[in-house]
Amino acid sequence: MENSLTLLKSTDKRKQEDKEKSNVKQTLSSSVSKVKKYTVPHVDSVFHLSLGKSGRLWVSDSQGKLLQTDLQGNQLQKITTNGKGEGYHTATQDGDLIYTDKVNNVINRITLDNTITEFIKTGEWEPLSIHSSHINGDILVGMCMGREGKVSRYNKTGTEIQNIQRDNEGQKLFSAIPAYITENINGDVCVSDYHKKAVVVMNKLGQHRFSYTGQGSGFYPYGICTDVLGHILVCDRISDTVHLLNQDGQFLSLLLTPQQGVTCPRSLCVDDENNFWVGQIFTNTVTVYKYLQ
Repeated sequence: MENSLTLLKSTDKRKQEDKEKSNVKQTLSSSVSKVKKYTVPHVDSVFHLSLGKSGRLWVSDSQGKLLQTDLQGNQLQKITTNGKGEGYHTATQDGDLIYTDKVNNVINRITLDNTITEFIKTGEWEPLSIHSSHINGDILVGMCMGREGKVSRYNKTGTEIQNIQRDNEGQKLFSAIPAYITENINGDVCVSDYHKKAVVVMNKLGQHRFSYTGQGSGFYPYGICTDVLGHILVCDRISDTVHLLNQDGQFLSLLLTPQQGVTCPRSLCVDDENNFWVGQIFTNTVTVYKYLQ
């Protein structure tokens, strides 16, 4: 009886998710088209992107430079950080920017008036990657300590409320470098772990759902994001492509390949118009593409 009730609840939940998806007027296009391109001053690579309010863009390189620009390419703010090639900053629902400091093991907040304050202390764990939930404002942080990696969840006030480190069999879910992190529309936590050569996905309870390891020709994932339909978009360093998955980890297509003029994609985000933004290494340009219709 208990199993029947559990199955019924699961079926009802899946029907509700399908209904919510059907209400979204976006569908996957058969082609990807370039919408626009931006040049970011004073960086030579774009390892991570965060889109803030009023069309303001935060960009970081591999040398610790974190810049805010408007959509005309004008620099608004520049900060020197300890971040390198990780997804170490995220825009919040309130319009603030939160970024990790892996040397001092803290997470800082930049408010709209450009005030920087210490927000969260992470103890002995080094915070690497970070994502502010669009669902409830929780903060997801990928961290490392020695050879261990984990994901911690904090609420909006900075109180730790969850730790995710091992699967149900006690095996490590991550390497020591959970370098990029995001959340899907169903609450799944998606981690891009290039040392593990996998995208590792857990449900909101922290239970391992699946790991995506590419299409058989090697896989080295970097930037990751999700969209309004629950797709997972992830950059692959090996093939210099952007993979598109459904929310259950099934490969759907390559959104971008070198044949489309893209070289070394490393960072991704999706805007309110459901376009995806791509940053690359060895260039200071950010390109915006349309792939939903």
